[in-house]
Amino acid sequence: MNRPVLLITGGARGIGAATARLAAHRGYAVCVNYRTNVEAAERLVEALRGTGAEALAVQADVAREAEVAALFAAVDRQWGRLDALVNNAAILETQMRVEDMDADRITRILATNVVGAFVCCREAVRRMAPRHGGQGGAIVNVSSAAARLGSAGEYVDYAASKGALDTLTLGLAREVAEDGIRVNTVRPGLIHTEMHASGGEPGRVDRLKHFLPMKRGGTADEVAAAIMWLLSPEASYTTASFIEVSGGR
Repeated sequence: MNRPVLLITGGARGIGAATARLAAHRGYAVCVNYRTNVEAAERLVEALRGTGAEALAVQADVAREAEVAALFAAVDRQWGRLDALVNNAAILETQMRVEDMDADRITRILATNVVGAFVCCREAVRRMAPRHGGQGGAIVNVSSAAARLGSAGEYVDYAASKGALDTLTLGLAREVAEDGIRVNTVRPGLIHTEMHASGGEPGRVDRLKHFLPMKRGGTADEVAAAIMWLLSPEASYTTASFIEVSGGR
């Protein structure tokens, strides 16, 4: 099997699904990870296979280390290699001020958005680094413009988790550069995805789009295009870098 292998966490919907479709179109074999939405994951994989792509859906909660290990083991069994990882899985909770948050909520956010991403990066490096038998690779972390903006009054916990992800990108990129592993980040802004409903405001993008220089929300496909550029040979000299996909904000 000569196709490069890509694992996308949280790949069943939104930005993850858009990335899976674009990657399959460009010749990647794609593992679509999901936590609970098996129907969406299986529909996506069936559609990808219908185009002639190789695709696999694997359930795992990235907040649980054992499930992450099982996810990467499934990729090993299917393809015996890993060339690229997109750390896309993330959660947010209902809009709330920091003074009203409890520790359980904050811990849930950090467990998925930070710890999960760290463990996935660890497993990827163990497969990509030449000292482990790998041939290099690329990792893209999906952060958020919230890491720069803070999301005051709404999602400061989510924004803080994405700030940690940005720091992970910088540190890991410099740690594994000599291994031929590139690590970069995209920071989406106001993107039309189902995630906003998780925060209690499905129409959030339309409410805020007038404050953007481009006066519109972005699409998952636009974010996927940036992710795929960072994974591609065209970005071969790009690591520890960030692409803002945020309409100028």
